[in-house]
Amino acid sequence: MWKREDTHFTKWLADNIDYLNEKLSLDISVGSIEEKVGPYRVDIFGESGDGRKVIIENQLEKTDHTHLGQLITYLVNLDVKIAIWITSDPTDEHQAVIAWLNEITPADLSFYLIKIEGIKIQGQESVAPLFTVIEGPTEERKKIGAEKKEFAQSQAVRKKFWTQFLEQMNKQSTLCQNISSSKDNWMGIGIGKSGIGLNIVISRSYARTEIYINRGDIEENKDTFDKLAASKDAIEKAFGGPLVWERMENKVTSRIKHQLDGVNVFNEDDWPKMIAFLVDSAIRMHKAFKEPVQNLKEH
Repeated sequence: MWKREDTHFTKWLADNIDYLNEKLSLDISVGSIEEKVGPYRVDIFGESGDGRKVIIENQLEKTDHTHLGQLITYLVNLDVKIAIWITSDPTDEHQAVIAWLNEITPADLSFYLIKIEGIKIQGQESVAPLFTVIEGPTEERKKIGAEKKEFAQSQAVRKKFWTQFLEQMNKQSTLCQNISSSKDNWMGIGIGKSGIGLNIVISRSYARTEIYINRGDIEENKDTFDKLAASKDAIEKAFGGPLVWERMENKVTSRIKHQLDGVNVFNEDDWPKMIAFLVDSAIRMHKAFKEPVQNLKEH
């Protein structure tokens, strides 16, 4: 149908853009073909019905890195919102890239990978174009991308928080001297007995320290909790205040906690209060529970 991409297919597509508009439910009007737009030569440069700039890059061959690079370069430098890559032979690798771009870029950017074929009914002379959308933007993909970005941002915030926490903690205690900041919402400190840990936990609504009991068996966990609870008065005296004792009857694990409510790790204004609370609480927790935990007899 088309011997050359530049002199045949691109010109044909510009004259028959409605084939593509119908497939993509767009209303693209062609502004220029194979012409310079700024310092770049774009196969087709146009505009959608709602005023968004559109670029179309064509290949009558297998997709390659050169055209992918051109597509991204044109989009960024020409303030384009819709980038369409048409090819006769899309590779799985480039399909994955277009899918990834639709995930990570802002919601107003759209990338399409389109396969072009010619179909002919047996006995007929005419050949019709067939456009197949191999990859394109969807609300679900944009939602997934937004969730991934939010998750990554949350991890970055927590890592920054833990870095500041450890700086303050290491000034007052050696409990965390071999611990590195992480992206998790909790940090564990050993207290001398397997299955019993001193955890430091941060969230959107509280900061807390806790003795977390998970020895692999529900009966052993409850027995361990009960043995510590039998020394509640002495432990709270050593800690210097009341603690919340949660046997958690319907769960495998148990815990004893000290919690600061009404703070949010994603609000940096709360960090000084959270860090001061957690440093003080963790040191006191370790002091109060170290001996009682180590004195527990193994089954």
